[in-house]
Amino acid sequence: MQNGSKNGHGNHHGRSLVSPPVVAEVAMKVLHDSIEGAVDPLGMMAPIVHAQLAWMAHPQELAERLVGLSADLWALHLHSWRRAFGIRDADPIRPHEDDTRFADPVWTESAAWDILKEHYLAFTRHTQDMLYATPGLSGKERRRAAFWWRKWLNAMAPTNFLFTNPEAIRLAVETQGESLRKGFMNFLADIERGDVRMADASHFTVGENLATTAGAVVYRSDLLEVIHYAPRQASVHGRPVVIITPWINKFYVLDLEPKKSMVRYLLDQGLDVFITSWRNPGPELADTRFDRYLQDGVGKIIEVAQRVTGSAKVHAIGYCLGGTALAIYMAWANQHFLPESVPVEDWTLFATMVDFRRPGDIEVFIDEASVGFIISNMARKGYLDGKEMAAAFRLLRSNSLIWHYVVHGWLYGEAPPPFDVLYWNMDTTRMPYRMHAWYLRELYLKNQLVQADALTVAGEPIDLGRIVQPLYAVAAQDDHIAPAQQTFYIHNYVKGPKRFVLSSAGHILGIVNPPVIPPKRRYWTAEVHRTDSYRSWRERAEEHEGSWWGDWMDWLKPRSGELGPPPPLETEDFPALGPAPGAYVLER
Repeated sequence: MQNGSKNGHGNHHGRSLVSPPVVAEVAMKVLHDSIEGAVDPLGMMAPIVHAQLAWMAHPQELAERLVGLSADLWALHLHSWRRAFGIRDADPIRPHEDDTRFADPVWTESAAWDILKEHYLAFTRHTQDMLYATPGLSGKERRRAAFWWRKWLNAMAPTNFLFTNPEAIRLAVETQGESLRKGFMNFLADIERGDVRMADASHFTVGENLATTAGAVVYRSDLLEVIHYAPRQASVHGRPVVIITPWINKFYVLDLEPKKSMVRYLLDQGLDVFITSWRNPGPELADTRFDRYLQDGVGKIIEVAQRVTGSAKVHAIGYCLGGTALAIYMAWANQHFLPESVPVEDWTLFATMVDFRRPGDIEVFIDEASVGFIISNMARKGYLDGKEMAAAFRLLRSNSLIWHYVVHGWLYGEAPPPFDVLYWNMDTTRMPYRMHAWYLRELYLKNQLVQADALTVAGEPIDLGRIVQPLYAVAAQDDHIAPAQQTFYIHNYVKGPKRFVLSSAGHILGIVNPPVIPPKRRYWTAEVHRTDSYRSWRERAEEHEGSWWGDWMDWLKPRSGELGPPPPLETEDFPALGPAPGAYVLER
């Protein structure tokens, strides 16, 4: 760097000086290159060290932050002194509304526990705020640093340890140690399973009290089973419904116990339903490509539904990963077939992303080093273990999905609850190495699905802009896997009439949302205009109480053909190979 450069860091003696920010940038680059892919393959350490170096390189901003911290600490010390002398005083820092860790009154009424709580919250808040405000780092780096620090801070919460959790101490005294004995037994059971249990598996059996809707497997390959459900009405609509479930989980999330079953609800509406039950792959399917999932999976179930029912068109539904696959299929079909021969008349998406620019909290795992580490790990085994994926998603919400069950199970001695959704969440599946490696690189890392003709799948260039079939898309307000705003972006790419629905709750309960009285949920609806952004749509969307399923039926049933006698459950070409829920869903 020469004297008088635009950075203004020359001196008067002909020697160049390098600014602290440049030193920090070089240090961060050297550090990142030295640990990436070796010591820190998932990028846990590097963003935190980058943030520390960045603050060191910006002493003025650091000084301003420390002044603010000192003022807050002084207020906290005054509060601590007042409480220590028995003077009632409002907490200077309150837990967030969704933070239930300190809900017990003892955390407020007892001076000692209140002081411990306040110091923990103060340290946590200031650390997080500083990381989010780190100068000189990209927004993604700040979020990554804050995420990993937050995971450590969550793990160190006083509620997670026996001697700093007043509720656990009180229970131990009241039960004369029985809560600790039961907690230790829960701990041993979790160690044996290799996971912190969220639900008691002994309460559930697939095919007995889960996935009980009557039907038959009418097609089976090494990739999937196709289930055709028995009609529940004397007359059914002529156009069948085909559901593409995500192969990251088992299909019966849409066929839980009867009152929650979306499959049963659709049948009760006079619709004819087919669903995918994907194989739980082992090393033998390591080289299975996404092309096969498209043609021999999505394409195959649509073909089976057409041939069994005699209908030239189907209504296709895709959920999460299955929805992304359906979107790719729709672009593929509109390129591959003549317009009048596209086998899907209209389609529905549940919690589905096609634009992966901001994929929510999971972006902390999405960079070259992290993806490379995951792919190399898959290459050795031939698949991604479902437990690894489940652990990653639970880490995104560690307080509610990990530490809550540690505290209630190990410290309080409570048995895991008999909750069907949590049991399903624990019933994990694997994914083939080559297919998932392609998915991570081309979609998450490169975001090529929204780039016209950037991808070629099963011999056809993929352009979402070729899709003209009417779309009904549903997002969930609190979804941390497929954020609602990100799912809205599909409307920027596809053509044809579009209706967008925002449901309350998260990735599962926002979709598995049956009508109940009194209503537990709410939802917002509006058609999507060509110039709409998520914000403009949200401003004019109409709010409703209850489940969005009724609105969906109002949209879908008029498009589903005339009512008539139900088609046969099986045919000569597609005989029944066994009763629903089939064999693949039972594989471990």
